[in-house]
Amino acid sequence: IVEPGALKLNETEVVRLREFLLRGGTAMFDDFHGPYEWDNLERQMKRVFPDRSIVEVPQSHPVFSVFYKIDSYPQVAGIGSFLAGRTWEKGGFVSHLRTVLDDAGRPMVFINWNTDMGDGWEWSNVTEYPGYLKHTANAYRMAINEIVYSLTH
Repeated sequence: IVEPGALKLNETEVVRLREFLLRGGTAMFDDFHGPYEWDNLERQMKRVFPDRSIVEVPQSHPVFSVFYKIDSYPQVAGIGSFLAGRTWEKGGFVSHLRTVLDDAGRPMVFINWNTDMGDGWEWSNVTEYPGYLKHTANAYRMAINEIVYSLTH
């Protein structure tokens, strides 16, 4: 789900997302930044799961080593930020991987906050930005880990 900082779920979508996740589905939220956009996503997720908290995924979690060994959660610069010479947007200076856990302690969502994995994938073959390659590599590695973890745990 791209740019969930502006997400507005209707009641039907709230029910369907909850059911999808509780039946074993996984969702990924990506490309939103700063405290304002975080507050919006947090409000929307509280509607989906009023009885569950959003928690930080610790660096020791298997999602950081299930396929690629990732030493720290990457802050992938959106292409606009990259061209401006920075990795952050809208006051989102530190990237975070957060989640909501199911009853067995398994992440149901991967919340990529203050990072833009999607731009890393989208701009991966653009040769006029050779310095962007490190962001592309980080974005693919983290997404592959999130996907492999979701399929195997």
